[in-house]
Amino acid sequence: MKKVNIMHVDMDAFYASVEMLDNPELKGKPVIVGGVDMNNRGVVSTASYEARKYGVHSAMPIYKAKKLCPNGIYISGRMERYKELSIEIHKIFHKYTPKVEKISIDEAFLDLKGCHKLFGTSEKIGKKIKNEIEDKVGLTASVGISKNKFLAKLASTIDKPDGFKIIYTDEVDDFLDDLPIGMLWGVGNKTEELLHEQGVKTIGMLKKIPKYELENQFGKLGIKLYNLARGKDNREVISEEEIKSISQEETFSDNLTSKLDIFSALMGMTDKVSERLHNKDLRGKTVFIKVRYSDFKTYTRRKTVKNYINSTDSIYDLAKKLLINNNLLNNKPIRLLGIGVSNLSPDNEQQLSLFEKNIKKEKLNETIFEIKDKFGSKSLRRGIDLIYDHQNEPKNKKEN
Repeated sequence: MKKVNIMHVDMDAFYASVEMLDNPELKGKPVIVGGVDMNNRGVVSTASYEARKYGVHSAMPIYKAKKLCPNGIYISGRMERYKELSIEIHKIFHKYTPKVEKISIDEAFLDLKGCHKLFGTSEKIGKKIKNEIEDKVGLTASVGISKNKFLAKLASTIDKPDGFKIIYTDEVDDFLDDLPIGMLWGVGNKTEELLHEQGVKTIGMLKKIPKYELENQFGKLGIKLYNLARGKDNREVISEEEIKSISQEETFSDNLTSKLDIFSALMGMTDKVSERLHNKDLRGKTVFIKVRYSDFKTYTRRKTVKNYINSTDSIYDLAKKLLINNNLLNNKPIRLLGIGVSNLSPDNEQQLSLFEKNIKKEKLNETIFEIKDKFGSKSLRRGIDLIYDHQNEPKNKKEN
């Protein structure tokens, strides 16, 4: 039996569990964390498993949660406390392997290759980490282990809460085939609806569709779904020390011609880059862009600044100037656009901005990041993002 070395650790109902840890009287009760001032305009960040029995889930509007669970205990949340415990949890990860990739405040991937002589099998390491989190921090985690990231995350998800699941290599096909297609990364509500209309409801059924058909219908997403349905995922676990750059690029189903479409696409991708930098506690000095026209001619340009940055506005301003100052907006249709940040350094080592305007901007972005951490990446949207979302949809989505 081949070794499985990739682990995914996901804390169970993290924010709600922290509140129960600090206030034992809340244990066993429907606890809902979310909202800024807990009025009806807020959204749910985390619901305890007791609250989920009422149908409450993350990203749900608070007013709807209160209708479903009027006797729930609603808490606005304490981000600093959650960050404090998150740091302690990540310290435990690093005791067992240096290859830790932080995904968010309450989850991470670990690569266990090379660790077995010191700590035993992947199963033993997973149980040690799970038990140590419970003993030292007082919280439960769900652990999934398999041969790649996709399967490890699926394993941790399928056995929540307080779960421990290993998917061995020879078990992949049997494990995946009967699962609903919504369990595949990249299958959102629209994609799921389209596949259901075609009679495709399980991963096993999806595997019967030829690769070229999925690619024709969904583009790059179709290729991704083809591979994931077979348990294939070549992404490596990358620690903060190994990350050289954070970037995002998109090939558009319809070439971009107007400046509004170009700038909206640039903003949408910049926001994703900024959020990933924030999640990994990184900043960078160099912003780079990539432009490919409809004739497939490709250009890259970069700009290095004095101070480290990671905010959406700062990165976007530099990227926009790179487009304008290098005459890349020359009325030629754009097929591909990319944006990235390199020359990275840990966020906590950087100095504060010398200018009050930038300090205010940094504080605003930190607030935005915290809200997204709590309520999901789509809880706050810029108006220009909506244009980007529409532009980035597969063609078949636009027709529906």
